[in-house]
Amino acid sequence: MQNVVFPNKVLPYFLLAPQIVLTVVFFFWPTSQALYQSMQREDPFGLKSGFVGLANFRRILSDPSYIHSLQVTVVFSVATAGLAMIVALTLATAVDRIRRGQTFYRTLLIWPYAVAPAVAGMLWLFMFNPAMGSFAYMLRRAGFAWDPLLNGGQAMVLVIVAAAWKQISYNFLFFVAGLQAIPKSLIEAASIDGARGSRRFWTIVFPLLAPTTFFLLVVNTVYAFFDTFGIIHAVTGGGPAKATETLVYKVYNDGFVNLDLGSSAAQSVVLMIIVIALTAVQFRFVERRVHYA
Repeated sequence: MQNVVFPNKVLPYFLLAPQIVLTVVFFFWPTSQALYQSMQREDPFGLKSGFVGLANFRRILSDPSYIHSLQVTVVFSVATAGLAMIVALTLATAVDRIRRGQTFYRTLLIWPYAVAPAVAGMLWLFMFNPAMGSFAYMLRRAGFAWDPLLNGGQAMVLVIVAAAWKQISYNFLFFVAGLQAIPKSLIEAASIDGARGSRRFWTIVFPLLAPTTFFLLVVNTVYAFFDTFGIIHAVTGGGPAKATETLVYKVYNDGFVNLDLGSSAAQSVVLMIIVIALTAVQFRFVERRVHYA
């Protein structure tokens, strides 16, 4: 392996400077501000604040509505990540078998990723709106009482499907790349040995996709926790009766709507700790089953 040697000792630091600045400004500085704000409590008029230590953390961890938001987040994240990855893997496998028009289908399936989360949420809201949505009309015609504005379970299903649809394209790209990286000689050898259909997929193809699957599992978990705010805000606004109020949406509600900045900052710190811990657990236990070729 050949080492890269820079003629100037300052050049490596100069090249790294933009990324370091971005990391400090957009990650370390907001994180430090959140940690500081989480130990403060402001007066009702927002004129002054006082140090309260860990009181904000004790308050939110004993709050039933926060525990409810945590449960909603777990259900939402698991369902969104699972649905997005399963559908993406199915589509990638189907496209990989196509010989004619493969580029067209790939381009078509990538388009949803270019849609902003809020726009994606509005699209699904219009399609399933109980008053004017075409799919809502079909469901009512079929005898199904569809109203996500009043039914919490239906609202949860709607935001899960909308969030998963937004992420399918991203997962699809990586699964297609992973399938293309599998040597065709292995597939042909498995076919000669009699492994066909689902048996060949689960014994040959899927194990070789383990690194890609693990990477997407981590990415989709972080996506479900953080990047789905725009979808939930556009579709349900956390309702009905907080049935779709995830942790990140509760941070917004308490901080920007109720103006309880100390509690909101404490919730953001707890959310960050949860995601870091969950990612660490995935790397600690899930990666053990990942075999890199």
